[in-house]
Amino acid sequence: MSTEPICLACGMQYAAARDDCPVCEDERQYVPQSGQQWTNLAALRSSGTYTPRIEEQGRGIIGVGSNPGFAIGERALLVQARSGNLLWDCAAYLDDALVAQVRDLGGITGIAISHPHYYTTMVEWAHAFDVPVYLHEADRAWVMRPDSHLHFWSGETHEIGDGMTLLRLGGHFPGGQVLHWRDGAEARGALLTGDIIQVVPDTRWVSFMYSYPNLIPLPAETVLHIAEAVQPWPFDRIYGAWWGRNVLEHANEAVRRSAERYVAALGATAVAAPAR
Repeated sequence: MSTEPICLACGMQYAAARDDCPVCEDERQYVPQSGQQWTNLAALRSSGTYTPRIEEQGRGIIGVGSNPGFAIGERALLVQARSGNLLWDCAAYLDDALVAQVRDLGGITGIAISHPHYYTTMVEWAHAFDVPVYLHEADRAWVMRPDSHLHFWSGETHEIGDGMTLLRLGGHFPGGQVLHWRDGAEARGALLTGDIIQVVPDTRWVSFMYSYPNLIPLPAETVLHIAEAVQPWPFDRIYGAWWGRNVLEHANEAVRRSAERYVAALGATAVAAPAR
């Protein structure tokens, strides 16, 4: 059983024991008032607290996580693509039962993760299925457990399968990426966004932040850049980072008007620029 240390607050797994968690100490996250605490997968599995959670999110896309959620609590998404199943983002909890359920769904041929807050136990997932993990080069410094399964790409777009393209948008993190799935939403196209583009409780809208827990906004130019960067890619649906947080229709329009609302709330008049 894996005993590599995992931050109890953010879920990041480290290669070796340490006193601090740079992810939590960064202003985009936080160290809980109770202080820095650690666990590992062996302890989580033996606790009896967590069980796998697998739920369909739409045609050809399945949510993967745990009940209850652990650390930040995001859920991953299993995309049943023509070129092979892809795991988008990463839920920190993993056990033999969850691996078996994912295998029963066809397994995975690769993993791609939106940003460092969801790197969590990505190396465990990569080892369990012997698959590559696609990360943007700009966020390499946030990898806390290096491994040969990690594949870094650079630039603005990267195709990882038939109709599966990573788009580097920046914003929340310099290498923040989303996945464009051409065949998603019954071939109308879908974006899987993590919280690079965050689906909010009113799921007709999305938002964009530098820090979500600490409520630090992004500059107007960055928000407009993100909105403009996705407009050429056809998508009618967005699958966000949380259970039930999906924009089910007219998602391309939702991104555009959400960016306009955001900029107006900042009281800014901005022209989109290649800000990250």
